[in-house]
Amino acid sequence: MYSELIEKIKKFDTIVVARHIGVDPDALCSQLALRDSIQLTYPDKLVLAIGTGSSRFHSFGKLDKLKKVDNALLIVCDTPDLRRIDSASPSDYAFSIKIDHHPFIERICDLEIIEEDTTSTCEIIMKVISQTELQCNSSIAELLYMGLVSDSNRFLFNSCNFQTFKLVSDFLRQYPFDFSVIYEKLYMRPMSEVRLEGYISLNMKVTSFGLGYVIISDNIINQFGVDSASAGNMINNFNYIKEVLVWVTITEDIKNNQYRISIRSRGPQINHIAEKHCGGGHKYASGVRTKNLEDAMLVIKDLDLELERYIREEERDNYDN
Repeated sequence: MYSELIEKIKKFDTIVVARHIGVDPDALCSQLALRDSIQLTYPDKLVLAIGTGSSRFHSFGKLDKLKKVDNALLIVCDTPDLRRIDSASPSDYAFSIKIDHHPFIERICDLEIIEEDTTSTCEIIMKVISQTELQCNSSIAELLYMGLVSDSNRFLFNSCNFQTFKLVSDFLRQYPFDFSVIYEKLYMRPMSEVRLEGYISLNMKVTSFGLGYVIISDNIINQFGVDSASAGNMINNFNYIKEVLVWVTITEDIKNNQYRISIRSRGPQINHIAEKHCGGGHKYASGVRTKNLEDAMLVIKDLDLELERYIREEERDNYDN
């Protein structure tokens, strides 16, 4: 399948690389790294990385302004379904390719490379580079490492295995870069966000089944002087709370007239709950966007019911053993 990807890249003189809305490091880094790798390998091609930017990730690299293109190839990174593609539609392109590590939701491209047991889309791009003629350098490798580290939460998730570490080791040997610069780009944050994290810790509600959730209203966002994406971005900071198996941030986004719901779990799988409410994601890391708080609380209700089922099954299994 990687060979077919390269064949299509060779065929088209104009290539557009897109990714999902609500950009995160894996989506942005895989997109930028793939653009730069194609451009490095085939310097005569026009390769554009498009989408809505984020001030939080401005140091990662610059996106391109989409020009009117004809007979172009579209490559969509880190996006499982059509409605979540940012600034592109596969129907507008001569051929389209999806590269993704999310569980399959729907077919949206002519060629789909889906490896859902992989840590990140960045890891898939690393594999493509290591197994094809696509070229790399230290700046591209740095982008890929950042996306992989972010989506694996610094190698903490079960999607990491010996192949992940071998791949990273090979890239570090061939394309050395400065770790301190990478982690500063990923994790440096203003005091306002640190104080917001303290607010979340103090105000998180925990149900009897181990569901922890907090509502971040627009008033709270303004009080702490952060943007609406800040709370969702720090969801992984609450991984190891003894009394919490599933944890959720519900953030009001006045600008887009919605609530952003970030969900993580170290117990039951939760992506099917997110999909029920028109969201999606991975088994243990998903998200939903709702138009009002009432719908957001329906997500909380379903997650708590799922937790109850999970705990009851665990109790039965322990009793049977």
